[in-house]
Amino acid sequence: MCGNGSHPLLVQMENKGSDEVEKMRTKFLSVWHNVKYSWALKSKTSFSRNSPVLLLGKCYHFKAEDEDSPTEACNDASDQGFVMGNVEDFRKDFTSRVWLTYREEVPPLPGSTLTSDCGWGCMLRAGQMMLAQALILHFLGRDWTWSEALTLQPLDTETWTTTAAKRLVASLESSLQGSLRSSDHGSSPMHHAAQAPGSAEEADAHLKEMYHRTLVSWFGDSPSAQLGLHRLVRMGLTLGKQAGDWYGPAVVAHILKKAVEEAMDPGLAGITAYVSQDCTARAEDSWSESECLVYSADVIDSHRPPRAGQASAESSDASPSPQNDQPGSASNLPDSRAVVILVPVRLGGEKTNPDYFNFAKSILSLEYCIGIIGGKPKQACYFVGFQDDSLIYMDPHYCQSFVDVSTSDFPLQSYHCPSPKKMPFSKMDPSCTIGFYSRSVQDYERIRQELSKVLQPSAKEKYPAFTFVQGHGRDYDLSASLTPEKREWPFIRDPRRTVTTAGDFVLL
Repeated sequence: MCGNGSHPLLVQMENKGSDEVEKMRTKFLSVWHNVKYSWALKSKTSFSRNSPVLLLGKCYHFKAEDEDSPTEACNDASDQGFVMGNVEDFRKDFTSRVWLTYREEVPPLPGSTLTSDCGWGCMLRAGQMMLAQALILHFLGRDWTWSEALTLQPLDTETWTTTAAKRLVASLESSLQGSLRSSDHGSSPMHHAAQAPGSAEEADAHLKEMYHRTLVSWFGDSPSAQLGLHRLVRMGLTLGKQAGDWYGPAVVAHILKKAVEEAMDPGLAGITAYVSQDCTARAEDSWSESECLVYSADVIDSHRPPRAGQASAESSDASPSPQNDQPGSASNLPDSRAVVILVPVRLGGEKTNPDYFNFAKSILSLEYCIGIIGGKPKQACYFVGFQDDSLIYMDPHYCQSFVDVSTSDFPLQSYHCPSPKKMPFSKMDPSCTIGFYSRSVQDYERIRQELSKVLQPSAKEKYPAFTFVQGHGRDYDLSASLTPEKREWPFIRDPRRTVTTAGDFVLL
């Protein structure tokens, strides 16, 4: 020991400067995160064979083929938009959803020296997963499934540590080398599809796999990734959020909107995002529940393409894309844009009001629903379906190793989860953000009309979770004067605001 009681190793580290100390601290944190957030699932998720399973608008039933037909059970949930299927069909559908989790050994996040989001980035990851589902609908359609989905082993068959994950990636990269043809970075997915041998069906499948790979790369953990963690953290800084802070579902909705709007990749030119405005708590309920308003005119305006001047300004500021094999064309502006509609809501006070359970089920039964981000208090997840009184969700709380998505054939396995998890509705945190995908103005009108039919007001529900109103939202930002901590629920009622629905009032 040194005379001052300090360990010689610490003294030596101090002499080398604070950078070395910070590196050592980061390594210790990484080891701890590996222990706390390793892939350790103690039990399998159980599903009933007697009840239908709803997954983002599709219905599956696990009854044996010789049992009674489940048609009636599935049709009870909705009049249309459902398919019948067995266990493998459900597994393939679930595993095809993009899974985004904690990562370690990523480049330092903006405004910090952190190289991992373990322990704090779960809501950002849940938001990424919801946005990824919107992009799947946009480019691939709801019926698309990943061809390798059923080859993944369930996570609960073993405990995966970071070391095991690295060995898996190394093995996959070795097997891929030489067996997959090299990718031409100067060509588009359509060009690849045109060169693909075989039938038109094979060419279409090849094109969709190119879309799939490019879509995943947009969520890579690097500063250049269009919708990656680094971009989201950087945009969070403008809202007073730092890397390492916990992000709520309402703040994440605004971050996702900003990320989509400012994406420079030409493949993302045909899609934008809208967040419901003027979310206000009801004073008479002592902040127990909240009302959100979706202004139809604002959504319709979002569907329109950007003005020529705005588009040229964005193009002049855009940096070259790191790789050009992505959906879309840089030379042609879209004549309309799809819209990701994000609606932050609060479904109760300290706990979710049971009267809203059926509301959540109805929402997750719609094919244009892209899921719900929420979870347990301070533990976010991405809700994608339900069975009986349990939500089905994708869990971001797994620490995986960094994957370099800039390579042409990066491994996709760690971006898909073969093991769904369930949670009782009663444990759901009341604060959440619901997402919808609208392809066009006509699609939005259909969605609005369908919601008015499918989601009729319940006698038990005291208030609608959110409403559609005519016209545009107010020009002022209610949350602009609030501290970052108070930008989450509940929002404060603005006494100046008076809302008229003009006959366009939808109770959900």
